[in-house]
Amino acid sequence: MIDRITTDKIKEAAQIVDVVSDFVTLKKSGANYKGLCPFHDDRTPSFMVSPAKNYCKCFACGKGGNPIGFIMEHEQLSYPDALRYLAKKYGIQVEEKELTAEERAAQTERESMFILNEWALQWFKEQMHNTTDGRAIGLAYFRERGFRDDIIEKFQLGFCPKGRDTMSRAALKEGYREQYLVGTGLSIKREDGTVVDRFWGRVMFPWYTIGGKVAGFGGRVLDAATKGVAVKYQNSPESSIYSKRRELYGLYQAKQAIVKMDQVYMVEGYTDVISMHQCGIENVVANSGTALTKEQIHLLHRFTNNITLLYDGDDAGIHAAQRGTDMLLAAGMNVKILLLPDGDDPDSFARKHNAEDFRRYVEEHQVDFLKFKTNLALAEAQNDPRKLSALVAEIVTSISFIPDEITRSLYIRETAQTMRMDEKMIVRAVQNQMSKNREEEYKRRNSTQTLPNEIGPSPLGVPSEEPAQPIQPTEAIPTNGNGQQPVPASQSGQARNIQSKAAHGTELLLAQLIVRYGEKIVCEAEDENGNNVPLSVAEFIFYSLAQDGLTFNHPTAQVILDKAMEHIHDEGFVAEKYFLGHHNPQLSQAAFQLCMDKEELSKYHTRGQQITTDADRLMELTTHVLADMKISIVRKEIERVMEEMKNPATPKEQGRELLVRYKELKDAEKRLAKDCGDRVLR
Repeated sequence: MIDRITTDKIKEAAQIVDVVSDFVTLKKSGANYKGLCPFHDDRTPSFMVSPAKNYCKCFACGKGGNPIGFIMEHEQLSYPDALRYLAKKYGIQVEEKELTAEERAAQTERESMFILNEWALQWFKEQMHNTTDGRAIGLAYFRERGFRDDIIEKFQLGFCPKGRDTMSRAALKEGYREQYLVGTGLSIKREDGTVVDRFWGRVMFPWYTIGGKVAGFGGRVLDAATKGVAVKYQNSPESSIYSKRRELYGLYQAKQAIVKMDQVYMVEGYTDVISMHQCGIENVVANSGTALTKEQIHLLHRFTNNITLLYDGDDAGIHAAQRGTDMLLAAGMNVKILLLPDGDDPDSFARKHNAEDFRRYVEEHQVDFLKFKTNLALAEAQNDPRKLSALVAEIVTSISFIPDEITRSLYIRETAQTMRMDEKMIVRAVQNQMSKNREEEYKRRNSTQTLPNEIGPSPLGVPSEEPAQPIQPTEAIPTNGNGQQPVPASQSGQARNIQSKAAHGTELLLAQLIVRYGEKIVCEAEDENGNNVPLSVAEFIFYSLAQDGLTFNHPTAQVILDKAMEHIHDEGFVAEKYFLGHHNPQLSQAAFQLCMDKEELSKYHTRGQQITTDADRLMELTTHVLADMKISIVRKEIERVMEEMKNPATPKEQGRELLVRYKELKDAEKRLAKDCGDRVLR
């Protein structure tokens, strides 16, 4: 376990802009920063990062949190592991007790698999550098490819020995469990129950997550062993920590250069990426010969809008350059294509040129996707009307995916001019294709859509270390408004239901006041000894509700009030800082939403005297909101009483009680309306 002092050091050191910038390109937007959300397919920046509040949130999908919560969500880590991640980032030493057998057994499958992969990475490196076969076979192969030692180390390349189960036996001897060896794909379990190495006799290329964890491996058969082998490369199988469609080789090493250059080069293979790094070009990733996926494009789009597809000039390269173009365009990316001279791939071309020459060649020879497709269409069609028609339809389809209307119009005009066609005809064709796209997307979503959770308040989840207090429906019942006579116990169920429906909105407004100003002093009150004691916003709300026998029915509001009262007298307690930095990500996210909502309290600014800001007239504002909450409950109770009075089946004795109750409620309504500044019609 990580002690509280170390946890506080990590929280103090972790800055949200710094943490999020490792995964998202951020641009200044007033006092905050914006970027593309890393948690959903975001085409326009909806992810906001607030350095002042040390918090982030997507206003489209709702995900976000403080630095710890962000890392937990993005890297799928537990609370303690997110702390360890940030401690490593900021160079904070973490003192921990030795894990017990039970604690070790309780580690999640994902964590165990990442730990095993990290061990395998170091073992493969050790085998290549410190064994005879490793140096003579594995290291010799990389050096023959021209890779320098610093580049070999940068990409953590390694070697798996020829023995069919050498690695598996070493892992089991170290105490790693067979189920994780098979789960990560490092080993294969045969029908006879024996376990063998997946990558035996191969040089190893580790795959990193965007956060730097080893998710999987690629292994290449050595040149001497490739004769008769159909597949030279073998990758880790799909698992809970590795999915080839969700990863890009080299992105972890390239992300800073991509942001700096505001451009990314896409190549096909491992060695293409490594050779380009060696020649000085680092903003490069590989999709490893597979078709681009939406998940991979989403990863890239978080760092840049500009992509150049870089392939060799043969037929395979031409077809590879066309794969995924439409998805890139649909994501709003600017796509250019470069086919290298015949006989060269990015690996061989990079080895012949330095970075300056390479970039100059790219700038001079890369072409816009439309020009590439148009030239290809004209070359393939060779005045054949049917072929030309089919290729024009292909171009029209690509244009239809471009989300920006102005860009789309410019491409339509250029296509019409190049193809010598009527622009209106191209416009109609693009519009028809866009309609088809929308229809297909609608069908796709409806075929896979699941019912969403009910929109609205929901109980907070249990935090990772400190269990939340159980949230039960409140047993408090509304009174008649004067704090003296509660609703009869027989009516408590109805009253709770009335409170739930009538007061949720104002309860959240009060929670908003607690989060923003909970520790601020608003008045004094006399204690049991006759002494005047200061009351904070949180205390004033708590005691005002308690006087009328009320608690919050909204679970989030109640947790916020309970936590504020629990810590209000802690030295240095600041409500906003406490709630935004809370280790429960649901609580910190709810607090952030309340802090960032600029509209909810604004309606109280024009009541009575003009209020410049919330903080200027906290007592008046708090009183107004409390009165609003209570009057909404009273009015709902009045409606219920009137319905019972109108009911002919109501006994006379009960009718007289209801009449008295009605008068009490109307008196309470008048008093509360005065506090609210509302008029009550007689």
